[in-house]
Parts: sequence; C-alpha cells; structure tokens
Amino acid sequence: MSIVRLATLNIMSGRSIVDGRVDPTRLHTAVASLRVDVLAMQEVDRGQSRSGYVDLAAVAAGALGDGVTHRFAPAVVGVPGALFRAATVADLDTAEAHYGVALATRWPVRSWWLTWLPPAPVPAPVFVPGPRGGRVLLLKDEPRVVLAAIIEAPIGPMTVATTHLSFVPGWNVRQLHRTQRALRQLPAPRFLLGDLNVPGRLLRLVSDWRMLASRPTYPTTRPRVQFDHVLLDRQGAAGIPPAQRGETPALDISDHRPLIVELIG
Repeated sequence: MSIVRLATLNIMSGRSIVDGRVDPTRLHTAVASLRVDVLAMQEVDRGQSRSGYVDLAAVAAGALGDGVTHRFAPAVVGVPGALFRAATVADLDTAEAHYGVALATRWPVRSWWLTWLPPAPVPAPVFVPGPRGGRVLLLKDEPRVVLAAIIEAPIGPMTVATTHLSFVPGWNVRQLHRTQRALRQLPAPRFLLGDLNVPGRLLRLVSDWRMLASRPTYPTTRPRVQFDHVLLDRQGAAGIPPAQRGETPALDISDHRPLIVELIG
C-alpha cells in the first residue's frame, strides 16, 4: 500500500497574523507538523527585508526532512505592493529581493518546468489581514508564475504544479484555464495545487479538473471560503486512487490554512 500526502499552503511570507512577525523557526515547526510528501507554497519571500532576508522555501523544505528536493520560482523582483517588476528566467538565481511560489518533495524529481502569467490590467480591492483586524487596499495586480515538477512518486510518475492566481475576478479564471492548458503538455497524471483565488463553488463551474478536497481554508481563524485547492486533471487520471480525506489544520503562520490531501493506493 502506498500513501501519498499532498499539501498546498499560502505562507504569507512566513508571517503570523497574531503578532505580525516572521519567525523562521515558527515556519519550520508549522511545516513539519503537516507530515506531507509534496508541499506547494505561495507568497514565498527570498531575500526580502520584511522576512529577514531568509530563503523561506529552503526553511520549509528543511522541515520536511532529509533528502528533500525543492525549488523556488519568483513571480516578481522587488517588493510586492510597492516597487517591483516581473521576474524572468534571468532572475532565477540572482541575489535580489524575490517573491513567488515554491515546491518541495521527498521524492526524486525528473525535471522542472515553469511559465509566467501576465497581471490583470486593472487594480482591485484586497483585504490585508493584521493584528487589529486588517484593512482593504486598492492594489495593482502582480505577474504570476506557475512552477511544475515531474516527480517519481510511490504511485508512479506524476506532474505536480503550483501557482498563486490573481485576486482580480475573471482574470484569475482566465489564468486558471491558461495554466491548465499549459500543464497538459506535461505527463499525466497532473495535479495543480495552490491559492487560486477562486472559491470552490465557482471553481466547479469553470474547470473540469477534479477537486480532491472541499473544505474552507480562509481566513485561518474561522475559515468560510476555499481559495486553496488540490486539483487533478481528469485526462490521464485512470488508476489514481480517490482522495481519502482533506485536512485543514490551524497553524501559527499565515492568514490561510493549509489544505492536505491523502491518496492511498
């Protein structure tokens, strides 16, 4: 019997909504508690002053144990919500401030793949949580990035991808469709994990990929809506065991809860 645990977590730069601090030790402890084999992360800082210039993807990957493979992919260079520009391939290994997504896995990776998505042409109101409840800001949309890995899992080779889609309604659905079309270039079965900024009820209407768990993930204190998803492409999914359960444990970091899906085959 093979057990595969997949999880997605918007780490919110490793910050706690309780005290507003970024503590790498707290991030490490939170990720270790998930006990997962593949972790997709969004809102990941690398080299940002607000998170102590720490490589947060490396911290989280280290929490999964020895021999873990991980990769970070920047969506922007600079500070989100302030001064930034779209990242490119040339920025992957620079020492500048980066912000994007990451994947970490206990299993061997055959190859990595990535692509960038353009931002929405209009700003949109966004609720930013904080110790005193938070506030609503009118923010310019950011470019997005999709990171995928072809993994040698116990249930066989599979493609696992992560992204963090736009908060602008409609544009995020457009990005989702573009992402799913692009991922179909990669081997099946194909999983897409991430903060898609599309509520679960709407997602069922706009995508033919299967939701492997249906549980609210946002906000972390009293979750009411599911923005975070683990999706399986129905094309080429024969033989993939059904998800046994979905878990959304409360953590000491982020305004989102993680979504964990367990497959037993």
